[in-house]
Amino acid sequence: MKKELTQEQLAYSGRNFLSGFLFGLGMVAFIDEFVFHQLLQWHHFYDRSTTQIGLISDGLFHAFSWFATVGALFMLADLRRRKAWWKKRWLGGTMLGAGIFNLYDGLIQHKLMQLHQIRYGVDLLPYDLTWNILAGGIVIAGGMVLYQTQKQIKLQRGELG
Repeated sequence: MKKELTQEQLAYSGRNFLSGFLFGLGMVAFIDEFVFHQLLQWHHFYDRSTTQIGLISDGLFHAFSWFATVGALFMLADLRRRKAWWKKRWLGGTMLGAGIFNLYDGLIQHKLMQLHQIRYGVDLLPYDLTWNILAGGIVIAGGMVLYQTQKQIKLQRGELG
């Protein structure tokens, strides 16, 4: 039997999702920027201009990732203060945010807009497949967790028989 949700968890289920989603998006953006842009130096956020423009774009991207992460953590602190934090729903939102960011990056930014590629001077297919399949898997896992939490909300509210 699943643990009953508190009234606070029910009332703030949307905020739990949003905080997790922003955290996942910000965390993965930070990891992408730190690992692929800085440590490995495979690409910049925008590679269709000079190196200086690429570095400026990386800085803006880095600021975005931190704003999303810090904003999510402020929301999380507020949820915890209200005793409304629902860990499972928050983690589902985190996975969905991380996966959607990676899919957006891999499909829209890499392929459609061609702002940058994962790396240059190599066969991209293995990199693209790995990046997008992992992202899709994370989206599916997050979606499954969120489906379970949504079902739990409906059961507790008596909306399901």
